[in-house]
Amino acid sequence: MKRLIFLVVVCISLAGCIKSPIDQAAKSITEEKLIEPIEKLSSDSFKGRATGTEGAEKTVNYLVSKLKEHDIKGGASDSGYVQDVPLVGQKTAEDAIIQITKNGRTVRSFEYYSDFMAWPSNLAENVSIDQAELVYVGYGIQAPEENWDDFKEADVKGKVLVVKNNDPSKKADLFEGKTRLYYGRYDYKYEKAREMGAAGVLIIHTTPSAGYGWNVVANSWSRERFYLRGNDSMEQSPTKVNGWLTKESSRALFESAGLNLQEQLAAAESRSFEPVPLEGLRLNLDLEASYRNQDAQNVLGVVEGTSDRLKDEYLVFTAHHDHLGITKAVEGDSVNNGALDNAAGVSAVLNMARAYKKLQPQLKRSVLFLFVGAEEVGLVGSKYWASNPTVHPGKVTANINLDGMNVYGKTKDLVLVGYGRNTVSDQIQKLAEKQGRTVKPDPHPDRGYFYRSDHFPLAKKGIPAIFPNSGTNFIDKPEGYAETVDSLQNANYHTVNDEINKYWDLAGMVQDVRLFFDVGYRIINAEDMQRWQKGDEFKQARLNMIEDASSQ
Repeated sequence: MKRLIFLVVVCISLAGCIKSPIDQAAKSITEEKLIEPIEKLSSDSFKGRATGTEGAEKTVNYLVSKLKEHDIKGGASDSGYVQDVPLVGQKTAEDAIIQITKNGRTVRSFEYYSDFMAWPSNLAENVSIDQAELVYVGYGIQAPEENWDDFKEADVKGKVLVVKNNDPSKKADLFEGKTRLYYGRYDYKYEKAREMGAAGVLIIHTTPSAGYGWNVVANSWSRERFYLRGNDSMEQSPTKVNGWLTKESSRALFESAGLNLQEQLAAAESRSFEPVPLEGLRLNLDLEASYRNQDAQNVLGVVEGTSDRLKDEYLVFTAHHDHLGITKAVEGDSVNNGALDNAAGVSAVLNMARAYKKLQPQLKRSVLFLFVGAEEVGLVGSKYWASNPTVHPGKVTANINLDGMNVYGKTKDLVLVGYGRNTVSDQIQKLAEKQGRTVKPDPHPDRGYFYRSDHFPLAKKGIPAIFPNSGTNFIDKPEGYAETVDSLQNANYHTVNDEINKYWDLAGMVQDVRLFFDVGYRIINAEDMQRWQKGDEFKQARLNMIEDASSQ
């Protein structure tokens, strides 16, 4: 009996020392493994990884080589690693000037880059707007479900719309309060102007309403822009110009019409708002743009599942591999290295791909690692995949999108953009709480982050998607550290300063990536696919896609 007890004790002790395969795979995700791709992709030799450049080509080649190194199969339709995204590139000449006249006399002149940004919205080489009337249309929103119409049947054809950024947020029962909906995105403003037949549209920029400074607008929109080739709706658009106007220029514009900008911005918060003509003012603008056909690339890798019943269903991880490239020099530096945005997210997905490959015999569903291109020019790579999927959206259980990571140390919390909207959010929350961490919703719902990264085009196809963000309750850091991190992130976003710096501490990234890896493992092996919660805007699209997939 004593011998039997001894053997049992020994067996229990040995079992406690043997790590489970999931733990072993997770522990292969280390700081050293994570920093390697970040250092590589954010080095000056990759020239900022802008779409359509040598740096982008170099990035794609690097990603393919890493997938092959980890023995991960290609996930494109031809079983290769690359999905071409057919684009047309647009570069707008920077010598444009907006002239505002009154009674035939120029009263205001606004300069490109410093005062306004604009580009042809119909892919024309030359655009001329001559003596166009201007009308302020508040938020420029028509939302029947909210009984909201900023146009009030006004005829705005051939006119230039001046539009307030964001959507109404003063009342909790309107437009979900401070949560920015798609109505608040610039995409919606431009689409609505086209629908209404306007000649152009200028969005009034303020840092609070955009969630970023004018430097981000100027830096982003002055670069070469890319659109999906063959977009007939753009080429046939009655709208000639899309653009932005600084708050200072907007104030001057309104003053020229005898109006107070702040009063007009406040008036737009009411359902009873009616369009306000900028009486007596006319806008003149000539734009020139050059074009080229250029393909971007999505890079895809697959680890196939082993269950006969579930292996044709997929969990999709996304991370965009592009950044801003070369822009105007700041203190001699013109390379936008994009270390945090998004070499960090790419590294996280690469490391998880390597770790899942180690666990392949235990995976019931398959995993698709989708490194999308052309994100910085309007989520174009992910939009293209969503319209030309290599896996039927109705067969995708979920999407976890990694765009930026926690590179500043361990935290007691984690932020989820899309918190509570689907069961993927629930899975992350359950596992994080087991680790003693708190999961929080987006602290800036007014900035509309759910509509600003690559999970959004997949969500529109019905795929339950989540966008994790960094926590802010740092562990073992000095007082005021979170404020320092927040300041760094705001200052470095979309600038040449997005580089590895002295504050980086990848212990936090290890913590988060291992969490997402574990969550993914559970989703891959769950009995049922993930779903949107009742009442979510994407739930019906999900049901439609599942039905369509089952009929094929």
